Amino acid sequence: MKRWPGIAVLSLAVMTMTAAAQDMMRHIDLSSPDMVTAEMNRAEVEAALAAATIAAPADFTGKRLSGLDLSGLNLSAAIFRAARLNKTKLTGVKLDHAILDQAWLLEADLTGASLKGANLFASQMARARLDGADLSGARIAADLSSASLVGASISGANLSADMRNQSMGLMRAVLKSANLERLNARGANLSRVDLEFASLKAADLTGASLKNAQLGGADLTGVTVVETDFDGADLDSTKLIAPIGLDRARNFEKAKNRERLIRH
Repeated sequence: MKRWPGIAVLSLAVMTMTAAAQDMMRHIDLSSPDMVTAEMNRAEVEAALAAATIAAPADFTGKRLSGLDLSGLNLSAAIFRAARLNKTKLTGVKLDHAILDQAWLLEADLTGASLKGANLFASQMARARLDGADLSGARIAADLSSASLVGASISGANLSADMRNQSMGLMRAVLKSANLERLNARGANLSRVDLEFASLKAADLTGASLKNAQLGGADLTGVTVVETDFDGADLDSTKLIAPIGLDRARNFEKAKNRERLIRH
């Protein structure tokens, strides 16, 4: 495949992210042709999908697919490692068990998409739209800053930090300033996830883990927290107004900065 040096540079940049700067966008020219153009059209993508098999799924590793309209396609199990899909229209697509590790999906539209069991490790998804998307059971260690996941599902998904390889920095989901209203996060692992200033109004966190999560400035108005684990969660200036099931939450007394909660 061509352009492997460029792909390697992008991959290295992403894989060496730190907790303080999980995205490396300041080091990448986001207006360059490599980030905003496509080298394939929809028909060519469809042809690659038609030729794929269970043993040899469609492989778009490193491909430039930014700005394409791929809405409605079945991309399940496809490989998009280090691919560029910035501002790509992916509404209603099936990406179940797809590999999107180190992919760029800045401002991509995944409204109503299915990403059940997908891998999103070190993916760049700032300002992406995933309203109504289903990410149940997915592994998500992506930067979703300012993304929209209104009414989406991350039920049973793992967004926690990867504590096994700290040499790469604290790899975890970043949902800073994201719109997570009415999010279904039942049973999700949100340990150490960055949720600062995110809106979780009316979200369902039943059985979810918020251990050591950063919730400073987040809005949890009307959130359901039955069996939610707050051990070590930072609640500095967090809005916790009219929560449902707080008396059945776990380890709430072990949360940090509870005295700084906004209760009304």
